[in-house]
Amino acid sequence: MDSLLEGYQRFRRAVYPSHRETYRSLAAEGQSPRAMVIGCCDSRVDPGAIFDAGPGELFVLRNVANLVPPFATDGGHHGTSAAIEFAVGTLGVAHILVMGHTSCGGIRALMSGLGRAGGDGSHIETWMSIAVPALEKTLQAGHQAGTDACAAALEQAAIGHSLENLKGFPSVRAAVAEGRLRLHGAWFDIESGALHLRDDASGSFQPVAVPDE
Repeated sequence: MDSLLEGYQRFRRAVYPSHRETYRSLAAEGQSPRAMVIGCCDSRVDPGAIFDAGPGELFVLRNVANLVPPFATDGGHHGTSAAIEFAVGTLGVAHILVMGHTSCGGIRALMSGLGRAGGDGSHIETWMSIAVPALEKTLQAGHQAGTDACAAALEQAAIGHSLENLKGFPSVRAAVAEGRLRLHGAWFDIESGALHLRDDASGSFQPVAVPDE
């Protein structure tokens, strides 16, 4: 806890003063982010840092393995779904980006068997079962479970699967059809810092060019 408080003190001394008016405006007028990022709760992958975003610029949802569940009306506690509906219906975001990453622990767990039928019944097992169709697709493509290549392919396939699940939300589907919302996929390489964007037509991921790097 001491390290957190020390970080807060640095924020108050060095960061907050330069954004004081922005915070005051956000407090008075509310937020109006242009984009929502659905990312993983992995501590190594911070959307705010990766996109160099200031306060109020991104509406960020983080969960295990950056998954989007299928739309459901069963009365359960759907935190991810609630955040999506709020972002689209209330905030009116123009973009939703599903961002996965390398070395994802949730994806590794799914690849090793957690999340498939006969799992341990834990919340993690239940949550990761969302991506079982992506796992099946990855294995059908010839990837060998347990390899780094299979993990990378599954990380990317899960992003595509989440994008398809997003289209099942009525508010998302309507906003996309009306041209008010665009959906995107991205995959971040932790070691190299490279960001890859998903091509909608092919489903492949291409690195984002960084001028003068």
